[in-house]
Amino acid sequence: MHALVTGAAGFIGSHLCQDLLAQGWLVRGVDCFTDYYSKSIKERNLSPCLAAPDFEFVQADLVQAEPGPLLDGIEVVFHLAAQAGVRLSWGSEFKVYTDNNLLSTQRLLEAAKDRPLKRFVFASSSSVYGETPDLPMRETSRLNPVSPYGVTKAAGEQLCRLYHLSFGLPCVALRYFTVYGPRQRPDMAFHRFLRALATDQPIHLFGDGSQSRDFTFVSDIVAGTVAALEGRPGQVYNLGGGQRLELRAAIRLMEEIVGRPARLELEPVARGDVGHTAADMSKARQELGYRPRMELREGLARELAWLKEIYDL
Repeated sequence: MHALVTGAAGFIGSHLCQDLLAQGWLVRGVDCFTDYYSKSIKERNLSPCLAAPDFEFVQADLVQAEPGPLLDGIEVVFHLAAQAGVRLSWGSEFKVYTDNNLLSTQRLLEAAKDRPLKRFVFASSSSVYGETPDLPMRETSRLNPVSPYGVTKAAGEQLCRLYHLSFGLPCVALRYFTVYGPRQRPDMAFHRFLRALATDQPIHLFGDGSQSRDFTFVSDIVAGTVAALEGRPGQVYNLGGGQRLELRAAIRLMEEIVGRPARLELEPVARGDVGHTAADMSKARQELGYRPRMELREGLARELAWLKEIYDL
């Protein structure tokens, strides 16, 4: 199988590329190295793939580059490239999100619509659900995003649905729930919390820590993403970890793993953050065979080991 992976140098994209290569795929990875965080981090993420003979890397911006040549010979598209981050998606930065999350998706779909693809897999987010009392969140739940980022992800899903209905493009959308693990972005909570604990620095916590999340280890997300090849075109699936926990409880786990008490500095709740997430995964379980395996304690220990390695802690 020959795959195109967009966002190949990112947190999840680089893990996906490695997994596909290990399974014997040919992989063409695309990334434009946006300045959301350091390019050197993304280059380090990508370095194991660059050493593989079945990996081809193309540095390209999907908003500017002609996407057609990227699809030559491709059987499956995994479209993970996006501008991440709920808190920064407001104000003048919104154009960055519409460009990188919407326009890039539309251009790739347009180029793909007449290709004989087996699947076009779109990485969406639990942010599309927004603030809802309907827990666990089901694929049939009403979408009510409370951040501009969530709006762009919901719109990306709709674009995929339209290209499926109008052109028969076999699109499958996946709603990722709070992914963590090695290579996690520096702005993400577990990265910040574990690094602060390891260096005896205060943890800056938005809100009082009573908010809860469905935490999902990156290897489980990758397994679910590959399993989307079995998904029904035009459908959307939740991919969670099955381990919903309050942030304060997660921090207590980190204290045990690091062996040091946390010093919390509470910040106001950020605009666009929701109180709780929880994934109903029955559809993914039944149709994709998706079963997350990583326990949160072990996953946190693996992320800490990675942080110690890259920061020489």
